[in-house]
Amino acid sequence: MAVEYECCELQFFIHIVIIMLLVLFAGLMSGLTLGLMSLSLVDLEVLAKSGTPKDRRYADKILPVVKRQHLLLCTLLICNAAAMEALPIFLDTLVTAWGAILISVTLILLFGEIIPQSVCTRYGLAIGASVAPFVHILVWLCFPVAYPISKLLDYLLGHEHVALFRRAELKTLVNLHGNEAGRGGELTHDETTIIAGALELTEKTASDAMTPLSDTFSVDLDAKLDRNLMKLILEKGHSRVPIYYEQPTNIIGLVLVKNLLTIHPEDEVPVKSVTIRRIPKVPECLPLYDILNEFQKGHSHMAVVVKRCNKAATKSLTSDVKKDVRVDIDGDDRGKSSRENSLKSKRSMQKWKSLPNNGSSNSYRGSFRSKKWNKDMYSDILEIGGKPLPQLIEEEEEAVGIITMEDVIEELLQEEIFDETDHHFEDS
Repeated sequence: MAVEYECCELQFFIHIVIIMLLVLFAGLMSGLTLGLMSLSLVDLEVLAKSGTPKDRRYADKILPVVKRQHLLLCTLLICNAAAMEALPIFLDTLVTAWGAILISVTLILLFGEIIPQSVCTRYGLAIGASVAPFVHILVWLCFPVAYPISKLLDYLLGHEHVALFRRAELKTLVNLHGNEAGRGGELTHDETTIIAGALELTEKTASDAMTPLSDTFSVDLDAKLDRNLMKLILEKGHSRVPIYYEQPTNIIGLVLVKNLLTIHPEDEVPVKSVTIRRIPKVPECLPLYDILNEFQKGHSHMAVVVKRCNKAATKSLTSDVKKDVRVDIDGDDRGKSSRENSLKSKRSMQKWKSLPNNGSSNSYRGSFRSKKWNKDMYSDILEIGGKPLPQLIEEEEEAVGIITMEDVIEELLQEEIFDETDHHFEDS
């Protein structure tokens, strides 16, 4: 039978103080359980690296505590349970049994659950950082009991619980942080649009961004650069013009319009006499990120989009995508070994060096960038030499469009890029 203490005795006040401390301790453990466990490691790492100076200090203090989540959870729950179980024992010495149950339930519910959890939910980062040393002590005190339970949880549920957003969730999160959402976000409309475009670029392929071949301006290889054709090229305003052979669907290369500056229309120079660069071909199912990576290599900023006509070859298309892109950049290197390609590149380089006016100087030749440019500038030039040109598009393939660097950037920005020579009409 429990010993009862009357009012105004020393033991009575001691038990009152113990009861208050137990309620506060249970409330702190309950609040920390919700406040600390709701902070993921990803959130804390973000705050520690890019938060405000105050948040960085708080996150640095909390990260060592939250790193072992199951051990922290077991420690807080063990301490909370011990405090709540001890509370009725001390209340039973002051009031009757039913009174002890009623008071303990009320104190635990109000001061041990509702208020602490409400406060720690809002200020969990600051409170967690303030009591981090105290939590370290509790972890070591409860270690003999909490550690085996935490290891069992690690085995059953996994050690790390990293909550990362998927692309769709991250896109929604970015939109909510935009200032147009009305939630106090700092991101502008252009920033949210570009971020969303970068996230969606993985799911888009060449067929989504290409210009259909019927809407593409191209020039016949056998045409002559007279005044009418030069005027037409200037009116189009393109920096690169595709060149086709025999039929518009057989795109064999491209011409840089800036290379036509020295040509006089009165001379009627044939197109085959100007510098024609190779043009790569890419499958229509190739992701835009892969196309962007190919464009960054500098071989070409324009590519022919093809699709397979033979259904039996469709299965092997995905596994050979990058191989096709690499090989087809050279156009006529199909079926040749890499050693032959290397020898051809060296011969082209030696031939260029033997020219009297190669446009280089001793001072310019010394930089790394000039060496890289001199090495690769003639590796993508289409050598015609009076020989019959092979078909760039194979029989089981069909050219469906042209894709450029600008098309990929438009998909990234999710807005049209209007050139100085573009004509667009507004709805009246």
